[in-house]
Amino acid sequence: MASFIHLVLVLVLHIFIFTYANIEGDALYALRRAVNDPTNVLQSWDPTLVDPCTWFHVTCDSDNHVTRLDLGNAKLSGNLIPELGKLERLEYLELYRNNFVGTIPSQLGGLKNLISLDLFHNNLTGFIPNSLSKLSHIKFMRLNGNKLTGRIPRDLTKLPNLKIFDVSSNDLCGTFPTWGSFSKLTEESFKNNPRLEGPELMGSVRYDDSDRN
Repeated sequence: MASFIHLVLVLVLHIFIFTYANIEGDALYALRRAVNDPTNVLQSWDPTLVDPCTWFHVTCDSDNHVTRLDLGNAKLSGNLIPELGKLERLEYLELYRNNFVGTIPSQLGGLKNLISLDLFHNNLTGFIPNSLSKLSHIKFMRLNGNKLTGRIPRDLTKLPNLKIFDVSSNDLCGTFPTWGSFSKLTEESFKNNPRLEGPELMGSVRYDDSDRN
């Protein structure tokens, strides 16, 4: 009887891992379908292979959960997709120096384990999602060299582990905060935003965030 129960538990565990791998594999394959890949860097992303951990540019942990996506300087173009938010164990999202367009999906704020978000030097537009303030483990957030607009969400100053935050060379407006996790940042993090007026001292001006999503 004990051996039967053990077998059932093993089968349940395998089904769980299989299902989770399918969720992550489906999310990554959705990205492959959504982008233009002229140099075939995503050629190994075969949906008939259950485990995405066998795909190039994908790193997994010992439990076969995706922890890294390394697609920097890969000549990809197209939109970032909300399905990326399903990679719940992701720690490093490296999509820099491509030609991604459109907005940053708010679903990226659900990547609770994310340490590094590198989207610099693309053609992303729209607001910086306030949902990124939920990334409590984030240390590096580089969004520079895009076409982002709007104000910098003040909730980002509450990120406890933020070391590097770079939004230079965009089209942001308003002012930038100088407290919380932003207190150690220099003005280099915000340069080359013609409509960004300069630092804001906490309490000096009431900040209106009502027009943001």
